[in-house]
Amino acid sequence: MQDVAREAGVSPQTVSRVANGSNAVRPETRQKVEAAMEKLGYRPNYAARALKHGQFKNIGVVLFHMTSFGNARILDGIVGAADDNGYATTVVTIGRGQARTLQAVVERMKQLPVDGVIVVLEERIVDFDEFVPPKELPVVLINESAANHCPTIDADQYGCSTAIVDYLLSKGHRTVYHITGPSSSQAAQSRARGWREALEQFGVPIPPTYVGDWAADSGYQAGIALAHEADCTAVYAANDQMAYGAILGLQAAGKRVPEDVSVIGVDDSLVDTVPRLSLTTMRMKFDVIGREAFSMVRRLCDGERVPVGVKTVIPTELVERGSVRDLTLD
Repeated sequence: MQDVAREAGVSPQTVSRVANGSNAVRPETRQKVEAAMEKLGYRPNYAARALKHGQFKNIGVVLFHMTSFGNARILDGIVGAADDNGYATTVVTIGRGQARTLQAVVERMKQLPVDGVIVVLEERIVDFDEFVPPKELPVVLINESAANHCPTIDADQYGCSTAIVDYLLSKGHRTVYHITGPSSSQAAQSRARGWREALEQFGVPIPPTYVGDWAADSGYQAGIALAHEADCTAVYAANDQMAYGAILGLQAAGKRVPEDVSVIGVDDSLVDTVPRLSLTTMRMKFDVIGREAFSMVRRLCDGERVPVGVKTVIPTELVERGSVRDLTLD
């Protein structure tokens, strides 16, 4: 720091202010200091900064899977919000061979230079109800169910299903078939429950479900089977990959979409992947979830109170394209 101060012709205190992101430095002075840092190869010592200020300016993120569309978009939202606020992120994945409990996850993160932790939970874990975060390490959960001891945030998994059923029934369909996600997924369970309870509320027949695994091939197989259901005019798939696979399966079995069967998905994950995309879907705002989760954990790190025992719900958005037919117009 002394070398940078001499090179820039300023005091060490000014170099410290620039290194710590203070606004109390004139722009031209900041430019001189940053040029000197670049020339001399200076990098702030984050361990020393943490000792002085009590924070590493680093947030840990824990995921069980990184390859799914939702998790990737959530992570992008967290990283973007962290970068906007001068924070770094440390990402850790929990493999099948490791202890899959919140206690084990947090114990691992306590060994790393992080100020707080965001845990993305896709599956129910055994210590969810009993877990209490350590006082020295704030924890925020991205999870379908609200936690008693941690702030929780997620998309409206249940509500998106009720909205889809209402939408399809309003188009004149007498019932809605459902391709579920895997039973291990909390989101899939909530979407299936919302679908079933919405049909019950409307007093319409509840058809059998077809179980998928989030992949397009499982949707394709379900689509072939659904083509032989005589009363099937509407299909709700629990994600867009299965919905797109279902469209191909229905077409392979001789059905037209949407003329014979309407199909709707969830997440809007294919918009930049499939050309001329016609799939109607319920968009999940995963990037918003990530940014809001970062805001919550940062507030905890700054000593603010964030409500626990309730879930912050990020609403979904219907995106109408061309895969749903309005039977009321016939």
